[in-house]
Amino acid sequence: METTQALRALAALAQDSRLRVFRTLVQAGPAGRSAGQIGEATGIAPSSLSFHLKELHHAGLVSARQAGRFVMYTAQYGTMNALLAFLTENCCGGNPCSSVGETPCATHAPITKIKDHTS
Repeated sequence: METTQALRALAALAQDSRLRVFRTLVQAGPAGRSAGQIGEATGIAPSSLSFHLKELHHAGLVSARQAGRFVMYTAQYGTMNALLAFLTENCCGGNPCSSVGETPCATHAPITKIKDHTS
């Protein structure tokens, strides 16, 4: 993932409603959710939800597909995983990191505070 793509995705997720929508879609899995279902789950009004879905779509985090008379929205797991890989690319100074949920870099020596020599 390029830096500009990462910035676009992070900017889209840096808003409460869009983050809730994205997390709802991640939890929904590949089947996705309709706009009505997303609105019910998040409590976001339809007019606002449409705007937030558009922003997530432009960032490559959400896709839409027609399913009968409904539009189903799905999280783009490839983009999500690419963003996570971008963010952790040089994690722990190139040393293998712990699994998600564990304390990262716990086995490495702690960083010592640099003394201030200005006083």
